[in-house]
Amino acid sequence: MKELILLESIHGKIYMVRGLKVMLDSDLAFLYQVSTKRLNEQVKRNLKRFPDDFMIRLTKEEITILRSHYATSRWGGRRYAPLAFTEQGVAMLSTVLNSERAIQVNILIMRAFVKIRQAIASNKELAEKFAELERRTVRHDHEIRQIFEAIKRLVAPPTEKPKERIGFYK
Repeated sequence: MKELILLESIHGKIYMVRGLKVMLDSDLAFLYQVSTKRLNEQVKRNLKRFPDDFMIRLTKEEITILRSHYATSRWGGRRYAPLAFTEQGVAMLSTVLNSERAIQVNILIMRAFVKIRQAIASNKELAEKFAELERRTVRHDHEIRQIFEAIKRLVAPPTEKPKERIGFYK
């Protein structure tokens, strides 16, 4: 149960930035139960392990957009822009932070990323099925209209003008 609660709280900490699913350094530090400063120190010491597709530094605009998602202090906040780690970056953090807690949290984070990927994949499959159903419905609607028009023509009285009577008139 505790794992499920932690997994759900991790889902809320994954953001979309520059088309990437990322987690902020402060959120990761909280989960790993280390200070953000300590986490960033370890990253700086092992910078070669974090290429651009593993970790990005957020711009001022991105920080402004994300500000509504996380609380900042009123008396100053951070000196540097936060780091955002992709799924691969989070995996690399577990090699940098050598603690039992880091390993356990990292496993949960990887599971959260996998669940998000599965949800996105199932949504794509659903969208494709709806599109196919819509195409079938449109085709069937057209065919049903044609059937009704044919039935109406068969049932409707003839529109021919009446024939003149042949014979003697009185």
